[in-house]
Amino acid sequence: MIATYRSATIYRNPRTALGLCIILGAALLTSGCATSKDEMWAGEGVPMQELWRQGAGNGEDMTQRGLLDARGELRRQIGDGVMVDERIAYTRNAANEIYSQFTRLDNPDLVMYVFPHLAGADPVPIPGYSTVFSLYSRPQYAMPGETARPQAPEAPDERRGRVSVELVGGRP
Repeated sequence: MIATYRSATIYRNPRTALGLCIILGAALLTSGCATSKDEMWAGEGVPMQELWRQGAGNGEDMTQRGLLDARGELRRQIGDGVMVDERIAYTRNAANEIYSQFTRLDNPDLVMYVFPHLAGADPVPIPGYSTVFSLYSRPQYAMPGETARPQAPEAPDERRGRVSVELVGGRP
């Protein structure tokens, strides 16, 4: 008797009745959209095992030949001069990037030659050698747009700012 009384009071409360109606309506709407497996995937057609065998064939069927024909159309000639010229013109390398964007500001170098000599407490022969001293402590670079136009590096013999110092009257 208590159970029937409680179930009757649930339906008498308008909020509970409204909530139950909403839940029941949503369940009916979603179940109406459901389809069975047979309707979704028809049983007729090529089975998976047959598809697998066709894919692993000798390459004589039309799908393999079609793929080979499509690949052949997309391939380019290796010796095509126009493509090679375009690729060479497009090629980027570190030297082009550095010299075109960040030009190196002049930093004169002093090249000095040290003659062969004896050094240390026990006279050890030191062979002659050349050394380079930069006038500035480190190379300076201009920001892009700070110089009038980018300068390509000059040949080593034509480099400006180099000073050569020789010792006159030194020992041979």
